[in-house]
Amino acid sequence: MRTRVRGWRWRRNPLRRRSDVVEAWTVLLVAVLLCVVAPLAGVAAGLHAHDRAQSRALVQRAERHQVRAQVVGPVSDTSPLVHRDRGHTYSAEVRWTDPDGTTRTTLARVPAGTRTEDTVTVWFDRRGHSVAPPANDVAVWQHTVTMGLCAMGGTIAVALLARTVERRVALRRRLTEWDRDWARTGPKWTRPRA
Repeated sequence: MRTRVRGWRWRRNPLRRRSDVVEAWTVLLVAVLLCVVAPLAGVAAGLHAHDRAQSRALVQRAERHQVRAQVVGPVSDTSPLVHRDRGHTYSAEVRWTDPDGTTRTTLARVPAGTRTEDTVTVWFDRRGHSVAPPANDVAVWQHTVTMGLCAMGGTIAVALLARTVERRVALRRRLTEWDRDWARTGPKWTRPRA
């Protein structure tokens, strides 16, 4: 039959060792890290990531413009470009007319399944290069949540790793103390009796 006494490491006790006190404080510290610090780190990282992603999306919206164009060349079906949230895109020759009446033709990214003569929306930067559409609010929030969860998970992993290392060091120290104490008291117990 085992009897467990809760909080014995905190009370005055002649059997309590310094390593027991250190272990008790470490457990308390790890609990605070897991319950308070890790969520706060996740929220802080998420808010920082949200601000950066939001400003990057605003810059992209200012630098990029969309054009309705007609696919005039064959769609390249080899080596698709993969974009988050937008799936595969392929390269094809497209043609459109600018507001000033100039007809332009260039290679642009088109969605998978596009055929010649289809009308598609393509995005260009200021230099006229075909680019992906700017990040929308959903992509910004996905980035925010991902970064927050990664920061929280990293904090939890570091806390648990530190706890594991502390436990191993405490166990080694405890075994060393027991060996030293046994070397002192062992001969008294194992003497041959006459």
